[in-house]
Amino acid sequence: MDQKLTAVPGEAPSPLERLVDDYLGYCRGQGISRRTLNAYEFPLRRVLLPWAGRAGISRVEELDRRTLDRYAAELHVGNPVTGRLLSRDTVHSYLRPLRQLLKWAAVEGETVPATPKLPPLKRRLLEVLSLEEIDALEDAATTERDKLIIRLLADTGMRVGELVQLRGQDFRSRDRYHEIFVQGKGDRDRLLPITVALYRRVERFVTRTRPDDGHSDRLFLSLRRSHRLGVYEPLTVSGVEQLVRIAGDRAGTRNAGERCHPHMLRHSFVTNALRRGMSPLVVKQFAGHTSLRMIDQVYSHLTTADAHEELLRMLSRPQP
Repeated sequence: MDQKLTAVPGEAPSPLERLVDDYLGYCRGQGISRRTLNAYEFPLRRVLLPWAGRAGISRVEELDRRTLDRYAAELHVGNPVTGRLLSRDTVHSYLRPLRQLLKWAAVEGETVPATPKLPPLKRRLLEVLSLEEIDALEDAATTERDKLIIRLLADTGMRVGELVQLRGQDFRSRDRYHEIFVQGKGDRDRLLPITVALYRRVERFVTRTRPDDGHSDRLFLSLRRSHRLGVYEPLTVSGVEQLVRIAGDRAGTRNAGERCHPHMLRHSFVTNALRRGMSPLVVKQFAGHTSLRMIDQVYSHLTTADAHEELLRMLSRPQP
């Protein structure tokens, strides 16, 4: 007698799982970066949903204040999935996407009883590179490509992800002004001014140094042809991180392995600009921040020695 095979349907996703899927789909539709999407997806799918399944929670309406407090408390004890102890910063990074999810759900008409309280983050004093250390870092680079990359990061404060996307036509000259068109984070494009000297360096690099048979129109390419394709491929973010770290080692920069990375050059640009009296509004525009909140949070290291220097300068002025 022939036996018939019966297909067993998979378990249907819970309303909370569907809500997470819809929210992540919304985030993709907003064009957020892959890195940011990953920072949302892991805490929601790999941490929150397994915990909710074990706790018997299947709907957003069940995430009331007590439930959210219990979830946060378990995170502080350790990762509910792996059991590993989590730092306060990690707990914050796990709760923040949940908070954003619930705010979005409320706007979409869902019944949201509460949102999680985020643990306060300790303010860290940033170590930044002085102008002299940046010069030494550039001098220690072994190729004109690497020197130019370090100088562009230091003089513009652009993100490394923005730098690797640059093309020759992104450098523009208008009358006596020279600027770079930067494809910013979250589709927030901006124009960054650069000096005439730096603009001329880019011109010379394109005409004399950059391979003219490159596989891409990106400004910065690999130094060697790839074994796989036999062409010069676009430089990657990890490639820039490596060349900056190597230059830091060669320059003998203090704690080079920790301090010399592309984002440190971005921090250094903002710090040096604020120290030299540039308006925070202008710095915000150059750095591509959406508000002054980032300036206030990240650059709190300017409130000690710099405030002291400002006070001394004010007191030393002649009285009217």
